Amino acid sequence: MSTLTYSEVGATRLGPLPDGYHHLHHRTRVGRGRADFEAAGAAVTEWRMHRTGGARVRASAGRAEAGVRVRVSLGIGPLRFTAPCRVVWAAYEQDRIGFAYGTEIRHPERGEESFVVELADDGTVWFTVLAFSRPAVWYTRLAGPVVPVLQRCYARWLGTVLRRVVAEGLGGRS
Repeated sequence: MSTLTYSEVGATRLGPLPDGYHHLHHRTRVGRGRADFEAAGAAVTEWRMHRTGGARVRASAGRAEAGVRVRVSLGIGPLRFTAPCRVVWAAYEQDRIGFAYGTEIRHPERGEESFVVELADDGTVWFTVLAFSRPAVWYTRLAGPVVPVLQRCYARWLGTVLRRVVAEGLGGRS
């Protein structure tokens, strides 16, 4: 039995994103060349980007693979929100590395979010966050339009963090 809270599993991999959800698409340039691409891909799929960005991450594996359970928590003290997720797809390709996780029961939202690093033909390394979500609990419904704004801010923050991780050479295995 699936513990995912939505039926459109995998929609962030190739699209289109499903109707009835808030959509998020944010793209950030994070580096240049194969070394930056590999460093960014490792930082994303080995949870370092999230952790460096201030999230607590507990995962059932050290690297994103389909089926891995992930608990991401953000905030401080009593304002800490924990989001249980499961990785629904992972890509380790020549010019594309990333994964998506879907929401599980007790997640404050319902939907899917992907984090993908791509190496463009011109050598530019891009990081993209693509997501669809809608409220799943009373407090995210009550927050209304604030939640998508916070999600967009967090996506931008992750792009900034990943660019710094790559520039400082922190993307590789520690």
